[in-house]
Amino acid sequence: MNALTVLAALSGAMAVAAGAFGAHGASAQAADWLRTGAQYQLIHALAALVAARMGMKAPGWLFVAGGAIFAGTLYAMALGAPRLLGAVTPVGGVALIAGWLWLAWAARRT
Repeated sequence: MNALTVLAALSGAMAVAAGAFGAHGASAQAADWLRTGAQYQLIHALAALVAARMGMKAPGWLFVAGGAIFAGTLYAMALGAPRLLGAVTPVGGVALIAGWLWLAWAARRT
């Protein structure tokens, strides 16, 4: 559980840093990608912390991994990576949705 908490906290820190970077001097498109990535990553870092606190590891890991993939691809494109990388972004989104569904299913069982 400790590794999940550490990674969720680092994910939150990364989201704040990306959002701040996007707010100061990025192009309009890059700022939008950074803002979207930061918003999703921060929300799911908090969700991972809640899941960890509730003892629900699997949803927490899906939130951390999905947030890293979803936001990471947007951050990479904002920093100049090819837009083709955007095709990977939905993989992170699917992991985030799966995390929420798993959390709902697990919460219903407890």
